[in-house]
Amino acid sequence: NNTSHMIANQEFLSQGQVSESVLNLCDDEIAKILNGKVIPGDRVFYPVKPHIGTATPGVHQPDFTGKAIVFTIDATDKADAERVEFLAAHVEKNGGKVACFISQNTPTDLQEYISGKFHSHVVDIKNPEEVQRWLNTANTNLGEILAVIHITGKLPEISKLTELSRTGWEELTEKFISTPATVAQRTLEQFVPGGKDDPRLYKDAKGAIMIIGPDLPVGRKVTGTQRAQVEVFRGALRPFTTTVNQELSDVLKSKIRLFTIFPGTVAGAEPNNQNIADALNFLVSDSSNSSSEVTFCVDESR
Repeated sequence: NNTSHMIANQEFLSQGQVSESVLNLCDDEIAKILNGKVIPGDRVFYPVKPHIGTATPGVHQPDFTGKAIVFTIDATDKADAERVEFLAAHVEKNGGKVACFISQNTPTDLQEYISGKFHSHVVDIKNPEEVQRWLNTANTNLGEILAVIHITGKLPEISKLTELSRTGWEELTEKFISTPATVAQRTLEQFVPGGKDDPRLYKDAKGAIMIIGPDLPVGRKVTGTQRAQVEVFRGALRPFTTTVNQELSDVLKSKIRLFTIFPGTVAGAEPNNQNIADALNFLVSDSSNSSSEVTFCVDESR
């Protein structure tokens, strides 16, 4: 299906024209008006469904008995580790088994905090082969993997993005973009062995992936710059999430879903981990298959 047939007079925009459109869409006022209702296409705009929501629809508490949920953890601070603790306890309380694969870049005290409470291993989560190997181990030892949850951790303390060294910038793009993508890709391979060579195997396959992105900063005195720094990386995860789900549902007719959760609010309120647990309940339910919304700002009221 050549994309050009979907657009007026079958002519793609030049890169310059696309970037000009996107820059205009990023304007604060325009962004508020549009709020995720359109996604810039190659030409003008394809009609799309809304992909960004707030709280997830409520569902009955699922029974996780006999199922495993794997956490891949790139924690930055204690609040990230406490979020893992809250979600893993939620899984165990409802009968499920938990495995935590903690990034070797996570501070040692946080590694110990998590591994003292749950079955854990410290791994190189940037390495696709290692991620694959540990997912296989979890599948063998714990049984069927119901979902994989990747925690990107918060944005580390930085003064200005524009003043970062090249290495510092690459560490951030790895933490918030390529590592979540690596985990998602290897999880898909786990759900559909051989799928990368034969995409037909994805049809009707089930599975759930959740990326918990960086929190918005908390507090009354949060500056626009602090929020914008987080939004740079959230902004990269949004189209990734939308594209992966469109491929899975529309092209491959798969029942696998990838949700991205963004905790916190623009007003600087404290995030509530229960909202993420509710989103997990929804993600693993059958209802999530028909949800066009795949990115959830769970703490925002509108």
